[in-house]
Amino acid sequence: MAHEGKTRLTLIRHGESNVTVERILGGEKSCTGLSDLGRDQASALRDRLEIEVMKVDALYASTMPRAIETAEIIKPALNVAELITDSELVEHRPGEADGKPYDELEELFGSTDYFGRPHSSFASGAESLQRFHFRVSDALEAVIASHVGESVVIVCHGGVIDVAIRQLLDLPRRGQFDLWTLNTSLTEFAVDDREEKRGRWTLIRYNDHAHLAGLPFATNLEQ
Repeated sequence: MAHEGKTRLTLIRHGESNVTVERILGGEKSCTGLSDLGRDQASALRDRLEIEVMKVDALYASTMPRAIETAEIIKPALNVAELITDSELVEHRPGEADGKPYDELEELFGSTDYFGRPHSSFASGAESLQRFHFRVSDALEAVIASHVGESVVIVCHGGVIDVAIRQLLDLPRRGQFDLWTLNTSLTEFAVDDREEKRGRWTLIRYNDHAHLAGLPFATNLEQ
């Protein structure tokens, strides 16, 4: 079957989550979805997408509640029939640290050099950085292979977007730069169709969060 279009991949980080507000490490076991602000952020993105009319052939989300909830909120604006979930697109799996308060992590599991020692785990059962990169890269390549010539949106996580940038742009797997991807921001890639660069991925935009104007930056529990 011939594919005439240009392959596009748009990654959306989920809205603010309850685990972020509660300051706990939210893995697959402890994630309970979006905060009130997170739902407002996702709704703002939906309203933006209704105006911009983004062409979408497939909508994916990780199986974490915060990603699924965000995807369900924006889905009506994307004119897609279904939401496809993929457990391999979840954030870093923290093992026994899942659900533990950030302030207690060092006391419970000791100090760690997560980025400096990419093959080691910071907690029992946790993924190493190297394993996380391999899992997410493999999952992204599988999605891309299933949608050549199409436009795909994936609602996922900051760590997944970090991996995508490194994988698709062939950048170092650790170090060199840090990313701060905001909630419900859009990061878009497209396959270059210019003769001299054919087949290479181009970063079209990163961390586009214009729709968040007027919303609080984060939930303030001290008010």
